[in-house]
Amino acid sequence: MSDHFASRLALFGPDIRSGLEDLYCENVDEVYARIIALADTTHGARSKALKARDLERPSDWYQSESAVGYVAYTDRFAGDLKGVAHKIPYLKSLGVTYLHLMPLLKPRPGQNDGGYAVMDFRNVAPNLGSISDLETLAGKLHSNDVTLTVDLVLNHVAYEHEWAVKARGGEKKYQDYFYLYSDRTLPDQYEESLPEVFPDFAPGNFTWNDELSSWVWTTFNSYQWDVNWSNPDVLLEFLDIIGFLANKGVDCLRLDAIAFLWKRMGTACQNQSEVHSITQILRSFARIVAPSMIFQAEAIVGPNDVGAYLGQGRFMGKVSDVAYHNSLMVQIWSAFAARDARLMAVALNRFEKLPPGTTWTTYLRCHDDIGWAIDDSDAQALGWSGFGHRSFLADYYSGIFPDSPARGVLFQVNPATGDRRISGTAASLAGLELALETNDSHAINSAMDRVFCGYAIVFGFGGLPLIYMGDEWGLLNDHSYLLRDEEKADSRWVHRPHMPKFEDLTEQGRDIALQLSARITRLATARKSLPQLHASQSSTVVTTSHNGVFFVVRDGERGVLVEAYNMSPDPAVLSLDEFPCEVTPVDLITGDELDFGDQVHIPGFASWWLLPS
Repeated sequence: MSDHFASRLALFGPDIRSGLEDLYCENVDEVYARIIALADTTHGARSKALKARDLERPSDWYQSESAVGYVAYTDRFAGDLKGVAHKIPYLKSLGVTYLHLMPLLKPRPGQNDGGYAVMDFRNVAPNLGSISDLETLAGKLHSNDVTLTVDLVLNHVAYEHEWAVKARGGEKKYQDYFYLYSDRTLPDQYEESLPEVFPDFAPGNFTWNDELSSWVWTTFNSYQWDVNWSNPDVLLEFLDIIGFLANKGVDCLRLDAIAFLWKRMGTACQNQSEVHSITQILRSFARIVAPSMIFQAEAIVGPNDVGAYLGQGRFMGKVSDVAYHNSLMVQIWSAFAARDARLMAVALNRFEKLPPGTTWTTYLRCHDDIGWAIDDSDAQALGWSGFGHRSFLADYYSGIFPDSPARGVLFQVNPATGDRRISGTAASLAGLELALETNDSHAINSAMDRVFCGYAIVFGFGGLPLIYMGDEWGLLNDHSYLLRDEEKADSRWVHRPHMPKFEDLTEQGRDIALQLSARITRLATARKSLPQLHASQSSTVVTTSHNGVFFVVRDGERGVLVEAYNMSPDPAVLSLDEFPCEVTPVDLITGDELDFGDQVHIPGFASWWLLPS
């Protein structure tokens, strides 16, 4: 046992033990001993290069103002893992330092929830290559100062996964890995408080299995079996998987569906405190065996719950390192539609300062739908109806609302609740699809300005900004998913287009791609020169006399940065004394000198980053 390993064990071992005591009443000593033995074996198998990387990497690498992320499906971005290696120069040209390849571990054949129904955590999808290819890619990324993020689905496994196969084959050990019920008594009691994640194509939370003569808990789809984290053997299995992926060079694990791990009667079975005890154990294990690895919580939950995934109370500094700022994404699109940023200020300013060592991942779009997570109390603070505003946003971004330029597609319409989520690429939601259809040059430029403004907020708000593949080229909705049986019921595939070759774009498409990618690259370049954007500083949203204009103020030990945004296509005029402080009239994104008098004219969709004078 090395000195470094021993010191980390002394530091993080107590957190493993206390997490076990939260979860399991019996055999804590035995389970702890098994975990430490596994940690010793896993660390012993770690390569010298990765151990050196563990010691050399700055502990705040994911908080740095230099950090810029890119998110892509491997096959749609580059064909396979070897193809991704050839794309490294392209990623570097965008300023990318953090690559998240969407679910690539071997999924079940056919319908697989976009890759989130995993049948083998130790292999990759056959069309993408091999686990050896993943390890090789990680090494090439590392040599180019780019980190690798991979999804780890914690809540469920595919129907075809070895554990589920053995359970159906009669092995009691593996039957205990799942929630099985011989009749509907308990499932019906649970259903009284359980929401439906996919009410359109996967209603209910339980599926009958003939082989087991049992109802199986299947939160997401009938082919995704929820695993039973109250069984310590499940915990050990996932710790072993985490160590395996860490030793292949994975730098960050995106913990998918983390909110759902613990089941409790009479609740929504989300956001239970035991989830954080589980994460504390997983993170402590990772810190012992691969200390440079971090966790990203995929906790798309309400504003009141998401902070817990970065650590609150006794879990502060002991759970995930980064988490999605879903509210920021929602509020950006809300402000564009309403041409009003006041709700953004109400919603975002009530977030508490993050625990040291943690940050948000910020984004304009992702692989998933947009659920309109508008809190009723936030809306009421402005005299708005939360339900009414959510309905307006669904209408606006599906193109139903009069004069809306958006071309989104509805997802999971729930007549009982009125919930209507939205799919669509950033460009199509921003109006570029309609503008191209009508060949309206002014609308084309306006749509690109809207996309750029959204990304300026994402890059400037603080945290680790993510570029979703194709946004930098203005890729539009791809309706060809309707032709594929395994995709046509899921409109999210509309915003997962294949990345075309640049030369295959139309002349107009190439011009748009060049303009947008150049502007987004300028954001990355400007960001890297501004220590104020290190994630250790927090942001405050400041409204103005013009509803569509707001400031983001970054203030802390690393200095002050003032960002001005206009969420309306119309120019706005502010008096100079409305600015949070005296500023130098030079936009740090473009380097342009701005014309500031007693009144400041702010163009539609303007995005300015300014230093105090």
